[in-house]
Amino acid sequence: MKSSAPPAGKQFMFEALLEDWAEGMDYCAVAVPAEITEALGTKGPVLVMARVNDSEPFQVSLFPVGGGRHYIRIKARIRKQTSARTGDCIRLRITVLDRSRVEIPDDLRTALAAEGAQAAFDALPPGKRNFIVRRIDEAAKAETRARRVQEGVLAAHERSDKERSR
Repeated sequence: MKSSAPPAGKQFMFEALLEDWAEGMDYCAVAVPAEITEALGTKGPVLVMARVNDSEPFQVSLFPVGGGRHYIRIKARIRKQTSARTGDCIRLRITVLDRSRVEIPDDLRTALAAEGAQAAFDALPPGKRNFIVRRIDEAAKAETRARRVQEGVLAAHERSDKERSR
């Protein structure tokens, strides 16, 4: 298996059992079939837009678990929306996203501009930028979102400090 980025826009559909991924925690995931992992052409994380059954689309990363295998986490909000429970067979539709394209929310853009940190944020690896933006967008409370925006600014400053120390 090569280790290049999978092509953005590539779509897959499969059915899998919803597994309890971490006993005692509300963390469920499904195994991505081996033939899909092979078609992705990477052993690393893969950013996708996903749908479970007829859920709203949500952005998530397929995460590697070793042996050339991936899993996809199914959040409680999506499980509730689709009435999916551990052990159910669910239908997944995924579309590979371009990791380099990151839509920066207005509040993060404003905070980065105020701190003079936009260039440093842009210098972060695409996966890190996507992770920061996704955490901001997933915040349920305004205070959580504000804290995560500040964490994004801090990550940009840390990147800038790292570049200066080279």
